[in-house]
Parts: sequence; structure tokens; C-alpha cells
Amino acid sequence: MKIGIIRERKNPPDRRVVLSPKKCKDLLNEFSELSIKVESSKDRFFTDEDYKNEGIEVVSNVSDCDVLLGVKEVPINSLIPNKKYFFFSHTIKKQSYNRELLNAILLKNIELHDHETITNKNEVRVVAFGRYAGIVGAYNGFRTYGLKYNIFNLPKAEELHDQLMLIHELQKLKLSAIKVVLTGKGRVSNGAKEMLDGMGMKEVSVDEFLTQTFTEAVYVQIDVLDYNKRKDGQIINEFDFFKKPKEYNGDFMRFAKVADMYIACHFYGVGSPYIFTREDAKSESFNIKVVADISCDIDGPVASTIRPSTIAEPNYGYNPITEQETDFKNENAIAVMAVDNLPCELPKDASEGFGESFANHVIPSFFNNDAEGVLHRSKMTENGKLTERYSYLQDFVDGK
Repeated sequence: MKIGIIRERKNPPDRRVVLSPKKCKDLLNEFSELSIKVESSKDRFFTDEDYKNEGIEVVSNVSDCDVLLGVKEVPINSLIPNKKYFFFSHTIKKQSYNRELLNAILLKNIELHDHETITNKNEVRVVAFGRYAGIVGAYNGFRTYGLKYNIFNLPKAEELHDQLMLIHELQKLKLSAIKVVLTGKGRVSNGAKEMLDGMGMKEVSVDEFLTQTFTEAVYVQIDVLDYNKRKDGQIINEFDFFKKPKEYNGDFMRFAKVADMYIACHFYGVGSPYIFTREDAKSESFNIKVVADISCDIDGPVASTIRPSTIAEPNYGYNPITEQETDFKNENAIAVMAVDNLPCELPKDASEGFGESFANHVIPSFFNNDAEGVLHRSKMTENGKLTERYSYLQDFVDGK
């Protein structure tokens, strides 16, 4: 079987790749029936020479390969008909901006496997960049804090080589006794937690965070039942919240009254309460002045996130009174970091981590008759049609 690693063509260029040079070599040693070609690229973190040095063939055309691996959406005019593709298509939530892409995939008889749809038997995603979004997002949050108050100026994450260098920069900071609240307990939030722990920030309990003052910077990591409460007062479990989110009200304001900085890494489901609303942000008791919104749901659960920001211009301000964008350094502004492609700033670590998971969970399925059902579950299109599992997208495809 021939695998082709395609050049990323979306603009701005993405420097990540599904399989690093070393991982390609490992796979070729493990699977004798496998061959890998890499489409030449000037943009990715790992250079053509890096692949050649590991004995991987670098070519200008991968159209003879059976399976094509990419990260971001492939432009319609670059799609090769009758191939198997793996990439983030951003269509499974009926994203309107990619409806034409999904239609083109069907018209060109492409078998699409979206990275977001690759799961284990328990329907848990097994390949993702989420951890790296958390790592970079937490770093960027502190960078934003320093810029807002003009107390330190961290280098941009994209200028540094790996996570260890990011942590090293954070360890240099001399922070006042600020309080940081971190929402979520998944891979994104835990990536952010790695950074807070790595820089030596003290973790405290919910009760300590809410009731005590400290002489050093501290943080608390909270889950859904910490910042949501049932309307009837019952305390059940997180699964009840996920099943019946409309039975809950938000309870984040108790944290917003004492926190200085908020790192948002939660999963937001349809029907869930907003974490803080525009009215909440207007309150005189709302104390948060820096929001690193890694989840980045626009005009949604985090009221200050009114648009995504970019790696080039990662920060903007939100005026709670006017509900409009302003200079993030203004005294009354909430400084917002809402970059929606954070792992791009850490392409080496993100590519190596993603590739490790892809190699462990996906590649074997090509050679063991898909024993774990990984390919079956992730297959969105086949023979010019949506598969049964993704038939819910038919009205989206039809433009209804």
C-alpha cells in the first residue's frame, strides 16, 4: 500500500504534518507492505532534506499513492479523484464555509476520513492536536497578560522550538499573586495544565481559590459541575449535565469575581449554559481582565470572544460596556487571545504527537482488515455518497 503525505495548500500555510520523518521510517520498518512518498514542501517544519535523510522518497506528485494524508482542508482544485484522503475537512458540524468542499469530495468519488471522526470502540477520539492547543494557548495567555499590563514581553510561541522552550520562558516570569481559573478536564485543558505546572504555579482547590488570598500566583482547574449547577439544586454527576444541559444554570461568576485570568479549554455542547454572558461581564464584581479562549466558540459561551484572532495578531480587547472591540491595553478592556489554530505555533511537537497517535491507531487498520473498526467509523464518504454513519449531512450537502 502506498501512502502519500501531501503538501499543505491552505493559506496561511500550515507547518504541521501527519507523520514526521522518523515516524515514517519507523512505519516502513514495521510494515513491509507499506511505501511512503512525501510531496515536496517549502512550508512544513520538517524539510524535504529531513525526510530524505531518513530514506523517505520526496516527490513532486503523489497521484500514484492509494492513501493521501494531510492536516488542513485540501483546496477543491487540488483534490485527486478516486483516492482515500485523511484531513480535517471541518464539515461534520455542517460548517457552511466547507459545503462546496464536501460536495466536491462526493463528485470526485473520494473516500474521506476526517481526523475528527477517528475514534476507538468507545467513540473516543484517538488522534488530535488538542493537547498542543492547550500548551500554546496557556503560553499565549500569559504573553497577553504581560502585554496588557506592560510588565513583560514574552517571545511569540512560533519563534520557539518546542514545549520545553515555552516552559523555560514562563519560568522566568515574576508574577504577582494573581489567580488563574482553567475550565475543562480534557486533553486541551490538560495541555494547558502542563504549562501551569511546568512554570511552577501552585494549584489550589476550588474552595481555596474562592475563599483565600495568597502571596503567590495560583490556579484552579475546574470541571462542568464546578461552574454549572442544576436548577433544582440536585448534585448528580457530569454525565447528567452532558445529557440534560438545559436543566442547569451557569455558576462561573463565583470564579469571575476573584480570578484575574481565565484560560478556557472546556467543551461546549448545544444547550449548555453560557460560561459568562455579556451581562455578567458588565458587572462591577467581574474581575477577569485576560481571557485565553482556547476553545474559541465565537459569540458563544465566553462573551468576550467576539471573533477569532490570528497568530500574527493574537490579541484584541473587549469593552464590556459597549460590547464592542477595543484596544486590549485599555484599562477597562478584557484582553482576549482567541487564536483558532494554536497548534500551528508548535509544529514540531504537534506533528510528532499527532503522528504517534496516527501510527498507533490508524496505520495498523490498513493491514489487519480494520479489526478495530477504526476505518469503518471514520469513513464519511464512499462511492460518491455519504456513508450511513454520516447520512445526517445529506441535507447540508443538498443546501437545505
